[in-house]
Amino acid sequence: MLIQFRFKNYKSFRDEAILDLSSTKITENAENVVQVGKEKILKMAAIYGANASGKSGIFDAFEYMSYYVIQSFTFDDEISEKQRENRIAPTPFKFSKETKDSPSEFEVYFSKVDAKGKIKFYNYGFAVDANRVHEEWLNVKSVSAKEYKNIFYRNMDRIEFSDFNSKQEALILEGLSKETLILSLGAKLNIGVFREVRRWFLDNETLNYASLTQNVYLYRNMPDEFDSNAQVREDVIRYFSSFDDGIVGFEVEENQQTDEKEDPTYTIDTLHKMMDSNEQGKIPLGDESAGTLKMFSLYPFLMSIIKNGNVLFVDELNARLHPLLVRNIILLFANKETNPNNAQLIFTTHDTWQLSTNLLRRDEVWFTEKDQYGCSSLYALSDFKDLNGLKIRKDENYEKNYLLGNYGAIPHLTQLKLKGDK
Repeated sequence: MLIQFRFKNYKSFRDEAILDLSSTKITENAENVVQVGKEKILKMAAIYGANASGKSGIFDAFEYMSYYVIQSFTFDDEISEKQRENRIAPTPFKFSKETKDSPSEFEVYFSKVDAKGKIKFYNYGFAVDANRVHEEWLNVKSVSAKEYKNIFYRNMDRIEFSDFNSKQEALILEGLSKETLILSLGAKLNIGVFREVRRWFLDNETLNYASLTQNVYLYRNMPDEFDSNAQVREDVIRYFSSFDDGIVGFEVEENQQTDEKEDPTYTIDTLHKMMDSNEQGKIPLGDESAGTLKMFSLYPFLMSIIKNGNVLFVDELNARLHPLLVRNIILLFANKETNPNNAQLIFTTHDTWQLSTNLLRRDEVWFTEKDQYGCSSLYALSDFKDLNGLKIRKDENYEKNYLLGNYGAIPHLTQLKLKGDK
């Protein structure tokens, strides 16, 4: 489970931002808290804020860290210019001389069951710019240990390993480039602890519904074996019945390919009840509502995350979904019966109705706000203090107070002007 995500000097976040999923001592919604060893970890985090305040920046930072961990073993000092163009460089805060040429920093704390079935806690992070890795570290501890044990520490070209045999060290140093993470390379070299950490990043999912190009991909995504397994299609229908009982089946047909090397494509029709006969009418899946298409695209990711107990990070979860549908997704993660492996949901949203449903704890509600210099900050409702220095009570109307601007993180609006009116 993700315990904490920290990043700095990335996009609109000049200063350090910490998304902390450690529970506080508040008492509401105890079912949203999971005990892992001595750690009490939250199942969810909802991030609110005005447009362009930094919500998507948090998502992007987590996605970028995952990308660099997963892909950096392919980065090499001697790669071609074309290959180098495919490497995505980090985006530092650009409106400060101090930060625009400085590295971006990323760090996570998380728990995971290792290959031997034992729970371990991991602390991993790195600092990177467009040219190289500046710093990297990995620390691990068991459930019963009081302190983390250092596995390695890297500062530019100086690397210190702990408890590594000389053969493993030699393999890493031989293949390591200035742009490659030790973790990424070590995992590809099949070194256990590195493989465990990289696997955690691989198993998590990031879904960007704020991106038009990503939406196209997500809407075309199909559940595994959906084309060949009738039971999978039945499971999808059962999922749909929780919010729309109009769809009673699917027809899936593989399209003819002109090029055998290309991946197969499919035509999917949804089957509906006819109002005046026992027959079924069908329409192309693409003609269904945007909300139906989004729920279809979410299905395989929800199934995977819930089954394996990983992290699902969604940018704009509420887009094209009714608030009651969003509520159902939150309940899926909150309920111990439907979420037995303690999967976590982190999402950005503008859906203030969820603040009034008593589903989210105060420490699960987060806000982003941008100042006059374009710097974003991140803070939790549970840490917020009013003008009298008092923390927010659990009996307050969070939705009303947020929209009134009592917690910040809302747009600063003036009258819309479409022409040169004075």
